[in-house]
Amino acid sequence: MENNVEIIVYGAEQVCASCVNLPSSKDTCEWLQAAIARKFPDQPFLISYVDIYNPPEVASKQKFAVKVIEEDMFYPVIVINDKVVGEGNPRLKTIFSELEQYGYKEK
Repeated sequence: MENNVEIIVYGAEQVCASCVNLPSSKDTCEWLQAAIARKFPDQPFLISYVDIYNPPEVASKQKFAVKVIEEDMFYPVIVINDKVVGEGNPRLKTIFSELEQYGYKEK
């Protein structure tokens, strides 16, 4: 299994206009981290939250944050190793399936 799977949750403090009744992007990030850790215990992954209006000093994250804004993507946008796997209301089944492509196994 690869140990360098990076999950990035792009979002903003303000809830997406089309996602009014959904949790915030930060809440989604925390929920996702807990769900993945339960599904794939003792299997390492890195998850981080990126505020699209205040991205870190990392060119790739800044570029994608601009894309989320310019393309009016529904956030949170979930990205695993540069592949978008969820937008707006992410589905765990889709995210788990993508992680399984990297060798993660349910225990």
